[in-house]
Amino acid sequence: MEGKDNKQSGPVGELALQTLPMPKGTNANGDIFGGWLVSQMDLAAGIVSKQVARGRCATVAIKEVNFIRPVSVGSTLSCFARVVKTGRTSIHIGVEVWTTSFSTNFQREKAADGLFVFVAIDESGNPRPLPT
Repeated sequence: MEGKDNKQSGPVGELALQTLPMPKGTNANGDIFGGWLVSQMDLAAGIVSKQVARGRCATVAIKEVNFIRPVSVGSTLSCFARVVKTGRTSIHIGVEVWTTSFSTNFQREKAADGLFVFVAIDESGNPRPLPT
């Protein structure tokens, strides 16, 4: 993951989720809670995992999350996701969060990134092989 060294010029991966942070998700400083941001990242990775596995998946690990800058209410939040690695049943998905807002003249800024691990599961919740 890119982490705190935020030198890249734009997002890596495909747009998987886009949303608008609202006031109910703010902390005492008026910034969006990190937990809310992680849940959006997990949703984006979940969308990609379902496409790759062609079915049901479950989050089994969040290997890392790096918070780079605060996210403000009213900014457009975009989660970009890419498959980093696949195993027999698992999918590692990198997620980058980018924001645009009026306050930055609608310049895109990286706010967070992370690595999420999913496992394809069958109807009983047991791991199943990924399709070939």
